[in-house]
Amino acid sequence: MKFLVPAVFAAFSLISAIGYAQAPAVTAPPATSAEKPEIRELQKVEDSWSTALNQRDQYGLELVLSPLFVNVSATGDVTSRNQQVSGLISQEDKTATTEMRVVTVRMLGDVAVANGTYTYTHKGTSGQIQEKGIFTHVFQRLHGNWVCLNAQRTALREDAPGKAGKKAKTDSKADLPFHIPLFSKSDKSNQ
Repeated sequence: MKFLVPAVFAAFSLISAIGYAQAPAVTAPPATSAEKPEIRELQKVEDSWSTALNQRDQYGLELVLSPLFVNVSATGDVTSRNQQVSGLISQEDKTATTEMRVVTVRMLGDVAVANGTYTYTHKGTSGQIQEKGIFTHVFQRLHGNWVCLNAQRTALREDAPGKAGKKAKTDSKADLPFHIPLFSKSDKSNQ
């Protein structure tokens, strides 16, 4: 019995070593993008939209926009799909370009809400102008493709040179970000 235990241990060690030597090497999984699949999928739609705008492609734009499409521009103008297509065809500035980047996507069955940033570059009176902003696009999956039902854009405010870093002066002495006169400190508290 004394020799049986070391022999079994030696045999087990030998079998384990042979099995380990024949096992394929474990490799690290391939590096993947941190983007979620929904973001990549809707970014492709946004890229198609930008390409259609940049190349003045009426058909490409019609493929991305739903017949029920409503657009609210950064200036508050409300337009339909037909008005967007008409504007694309009659656009005088042939150098205007648009780029959109999806940041977040919320999936709600066959509806997706995409939020992101955009850059619109166009001719101005004093040369090229680059407008930046954020967007919310509501998409619907229709016949296996995503089409945009609603678009809302908000332009980012540009700070005037020399004003960066200065704190805006307010009349409110409220400690909280929301100032509700009934529930905050008042200048008339000494009365």
